[in-house]
Amino acid sequence: MKPHPKAPALSVDRLAIALPPGADRPYAVDRVSFDLIPGEILCIVGESGSGKSMSANAAMGLLPETVRPVGGRILMAGEDILTFDEARMRALRGRGIAMIFQEPMTALNPLMRVEDQICEMFEAHGLLSPKERRARALDLLAEVGLPDPARAARAYPFQLSGGQRQRVMIAMALALEPKVLIADEPTTALDVTTQAQILRLVRDLQERRGMAVMFITHDFGVVAEIADKVLVMEKGRVVEEGTAADVLNRPQHPYTRKLIAAIPGMGAGRARRAERETILAVEGLTKTYRSGGGFLSPPRVVQAVQGVSFSLARGETLGIVGESGSGKSSVGRCLVRLQDPDGGRVLLGGADMAHLKGEALRQARRRVQMVFQDPYASLNPRIKVGRAIADGPIAYGANPRAALKEAEALLERVGLDASAAGRFPHEFSGGQRQRIGIARALALKPEIIVADEAVSALDVSIQAQVLELLAELKRELDLSLVFITHDLRVAAEICDRVMVMRKGAVVEIGTGAEIFGQPREDYTRGLIAAIPGRPTAVAA
Repeated sequence: MKPHPKAPALSVDRLAIALPPGADRPYAVDRVSFDLIPGEILCIVGESGSGKSMSANAAMGLLPETVRPVGGRILMAGEDILTFDEARMRALRGRGIAMIFQEPMTALNPLMRVEDQICEMFEAHGLLSPKERRARALDLLAEVGLPDPARAARAYPFQLSGGQRQRVMIAMALALEPKVLIADEPTTALDVTTQAQILRLVRDLQERRGMAVMFITHDFGVVAEIADKVLVMEKGRVVEEGTAADVLNRPQHPYTRKLIAAIPGMGAGRARRAERETILAVEGLTKTYRSGGGFLSPPRVVQAVQGVSFSLARGETLGIVGESGSGKSSVGRCLVRLQDPDGGRVLLGGADMAHLKGEALRQARRRVQMVFQDPYASLNPRIKVGRAIADGPIAYGANPRAALKEAEALLERVGLDASAAGRFPHEFSGGQRQRIGIARALALKPEIIVADEAVSALDVSIQAQVLELLAELKRELDLSLVFITHDLRVAAEICDRVMVMRKGAVVEIGTGAEIFGQPREDYTRGLIAAIPGRPTAVAA
């Protein structure tokens, strides 16, 4: 990039970060240089392991103990941050540089009210009186767009939605008016409308405050929506950089072109397939959650699923889309009986799975299996993956030796080596673990797979590979697929029909062409309008 007339708020100069012995390459970050300019947003893009988050963590002094900077400088106000001791880094964090993390629920203290966590920022730096701190906390919560700042201030993190928690994280990051804001994948886990709101909020705050923003993402739709400049990283190195318009519309490097090509399209959707037999029929499904309550307060009641009905044909992919809290995951969990529905029927081959018990339910469960969003959380970290895949068939009476042999064959079928059977879950990447989750679901030879946000946490290129794998398996095994997602681009790419949900109810259902080409409902049109811009939408 050409020198900028404004002095950089932060300069990264030939930064090198070494990986421990035995890693897949010598450096996590290899001689990387870039400037963060006041009033601009620099998006750093790349797959998992590209070094983008490691660069941000180095600037915050938050590198893991196993890696260390071995070259280069990170300059702020003429001083090299890499030379700071822990006391100077604590003084810098929040005031000079602040960070918004990907998952606010892990970054926020679950045992402290929101207000106290914001006030703690001022207290740690010896700023303001207790009364002033609380007033400032309310002002910050209002600035980030929380509709009832006083209520949010008194809440614990678990009492807020994902989007609200992310707004709290932004409020905390802004508390001490930093010159540099680092946002590390802050919208990856959010539904499309909440994502659009957070992106708009970050852009508005950046423009009002004149901050320099480093925005780390693997989603080129987000880049098209928010970036002024773009830096593309692969395996620790910068492979391309430039303005958003240049990188997105005229990418030069093959790696950049590959990432852009992997973005799910938003065409008219898949055409209708020839009618086939119905394998699953859901009629009037309901599910209500009750929580809390005590001597003086009534329990909190949430109607998660309200009279949902749909059918699934053999070999069909039905997408279920909607915002967080729409009830889509609750429907999926009721289908596999991870949760018992309160009412309605789930008809599978004439049997009502919603009301089966004992051995009859156990046998029916073989026919409907689930692939989860986070395979690491659903795999036992102490059990080798071959055994994890084989455990299902063994529980249904298969010979253990034969089941383990079949597990190895399944691992090869999903694109891994048979030797992976002897390794533990932590030894695999996120995309590899998702393949293991698919192999485990296939082990019982199901007729239906329910995939709940199965690709939402993956890089765009890994996501494309997993989607392609699911499509291949569907064709080969004549599987039916219920695909739950908040990403409408993914739904448009792979679904034969799409069901849109809001607040537990079905808004509309139709073919991909009908839903994405001619949506009937305002809510559906709003979801489609909120999709982050595609590269072609960026003006030159």
